[in-house]
Amino acid sequence: MRLAWIFLVAAAAGCASKAKPPAKTERERDSIVAQSRLPGAKGVGAALRVSDSAAARRARLDSVAQ
Repeated sequence: MRLAWIFLVAAAAGCASKAKPPAKTERERDSIVAQSRLPGAKGVGAALRVSDSAAARRARLDSVAQ
């Protein structure tokens, strides 16, 4: 009986869930690619800069409209 409890406790300890780090957003992944030396990384970086610029412009226009 004692051996059964040992196996039960060992099995329960082995089933403990491991905390996963939060998943990266698409923006974070693209930023990592843009900083790498992979082919096309400069294009990804340029696209991120254009996207940031457009978002900033939209924010300025929205604040003027209000």
